[in-house]
Amino acid sequence: MNDEKFNDDRGFRVHTLRENVKDRALRWISRTIALTLLLLASGCAMVGVRHVAQKDYATQRRSDVLSARVLSDSTVQSLNVIALNRDECAANFVRCTNTLLYSDGLDDERRLSALAELWLAFAIQSDRAKQGETISDTALDAYLQSARYAYAYLFFTARRPGERVFETRQSQVLNFYNYATQRAVANFFKLLPKLGTEWDTTSVAGWRLLKPSSDVYLGSGDRIPHDLIPAEGLRFSGLRNSYRRDGFGSEFVAIGATPSNAGPWRESNYVPVTAVLEFPGDTLQSVLDTRDVRVHANNPYLDSTIALDGQTIPLAANFTAPYGVWLAQSGFAQESLRSLFGRGGLTKPEVLLMQPYDPNRLTVIMLHGLASSPEAWINVVNEVMGDEQLRRTYQVWEVYYPTNVPAPVNLMQIRKALDETLHHFDPSGRAVASNHIVLIGHSMGGVIARLLVSSSDDKLWSIIQERPNLTGEQKQKLRQRLAPYFQFEPMPQVTRAVFLAAPHRGTPVAQWKLARWIGGLIRLPLTLLEEGKNIANAAQGKNTEPGTPLRIPNSIDNLSNEDPFIKASSTLPISPNVRYHTIVGVYKSKGPLAESDDGVVPYVSAHLDGADSELSVPSWHDVQETPQAIIELRRILRLHASLLRCLWQDGASELDPGKPACTASQP
Repeated sequence: MNDEKFNDDRGFRVHTLRENVKDRALRWISRTIALTLLLLASGCAMVGVRHVAQKDYATQRRSDVLSARVLSDSTVQSLNVIALNRDECAANFVRCTNTLLYSDGLDDERRLSALAELWLAFAIQSDRAKQGETISDTALDAYLQSARYAYAYLFFTARRPGERVFETRQSQVLNFYNYATQRAVANFFKLLPKLGTEWDTTSVAGWRLLKPSSDVYLGSGDRIPHDLIPAEGLRFSGLRNSYRRDGFGSEFVAIGATPSNAGPWRESNYVPVTAVLEFPGDTLQSVLDTRDVRVHANNPYLDSTIALDGQTIPLAANFTAPYGVWLAQSGFAQESLRSLFGRGGLTKPEVLLMQPYDPNRLTVIMLHGLASSPEAWINVVNEVMGDEQLRRTYQVWEVYYPTNVPAPVNLMQIRKALDETLHHFDPSGRAVASNHIVLIGHSMGGVIARLLVSSSDDKLWSIIQERPNLTGEQKQKLRQRLAPYFQFEPMPQVTRAVFLAAPHRGTPVAQWKLARWIGGLIRLPLTLLEEGKNIANAAQGKNTEPGTPLRIPNSIDNLSNEDPFIKASSTLPISPNVRYHTIVGVYKSKGPLAESDDGVVPYVSAHLDGADSELSVPSWHDVQETPQAIIELRRILRLHASLLRCLWQDGASELDPGKPACTASQP
């Protein structure tokens, strides 16, 4: 009995001991958990760290509502400071923006930049308009709110834009402003036809739109374009580079009506425009309170800055976009081929101004080659207009002419078109644009360019086959009829020329079977055939009655090294007042340079004695498109401008090729 009791007591004690151990363990665990929770609750949490890849770091710093369709880290952090988050702002946008606007927990820069992004996010979400449609008032109001807060951040906070120039946040806010401006201005533009010209203010989406301020001129003579294309989203194939100027404002291509003038000139009706939204006010609060907005439409060729809030701000610009859109919509490639084979298209030369006429810029005139068009100068013109120094100094004109007619006819008609264009824009001939012109010609255009600066004297009359026994009166009539084609003097306005792959002495390629076959397909204008018939009859002393036109040489015939006109004209002297340069392609080299060619034109035909410079480029015949040729053209244009500055400083009126007015450094 006693043994049984002992065993029972021992079992009870063991059981009790186990229970005690278990209880103590549970209490320890409970205390540990409680202590951990207490530590976490008291803010003594452990901090983890991890490395972020370089690309992820850059993405996180730069991501915003425009680049990634998410709020930027800066805006999210600003919301965190005032106990808000993205979800709360999405659920109650008005409460979120009001809390942000009136909270004392943020300085002006953080508050305004966050508001600019939040309103832009709301605008993008509300903007359901398809291309060409008017956006809703809700979206338009949000874009204007975003632009206004960005405008206030940039100009009405303690620091000026120049003090934040290296800050990512300012770049983001500038992008918010420019994009909001783009959408708002594109929408305003659609309202202009309804408003006409006799208005000062109008109401739009709860805002008072003040009449725009603009110095934009379109070639049609209008100042209101019929189309306005945002340049930001445009990308071009065929153009090697795209030239922009970073700055303030939104970039557009303004397209005017097609000019309907009777002359041979055509001013550019594709022009760059930089739009700026101004919110009137003298203080931060007045800007935030205003519901007025004014559009400034600036011509970036004339304006590189804009004055806002007493500050001079650099203007953004896109100089490539108008040129690219113009070329893309021109249809030059098809038209030039139709013209070559006499199937319609161009019949007379046109002088195309790449920007509205500017009397204070020097003029560069470019002439394309056979079966070509202004598209031959795609990258040349873009590189000239993209170079800031050259853009400030020059304007580019392109001569677009039918390449099926004989060289003497084209020469006469191009000279007439240029003379009429110069006289139209500058009757007195005293403008900077009318003097010290630079001619640049490629291939057949180079041949014509050389003749435009040459003197014919009496050297071309020898190619006219006239009957020996013509009377004096008959010879005089024949010379009068032929004088426009065979009697000419250099253009006095031109003082420099560049010839690229120009067959001054012709090319044997024009005699190849394929070239003769193509030449046989070329049709000349009927009026030219009749003129050829009349000239041929006059040369024989016959009456000039209508009849079956005789075959006269076409443009391919004139490019032959056996052509009488080419042979005679290649010896004509270039004006002593003109400095000239040659650029030749070397595609096939048989040893010495003199034995090379560009696949079409032999070096000996493209070379000219007395040139200021000659550059040979490893290239096929289209040498004008090579980077080396473009760099050389830019060098020549810089040199030309530099010498002219010296000339004008010395008070001289003529540029003596042998004695520069002063020493000019060659860029």
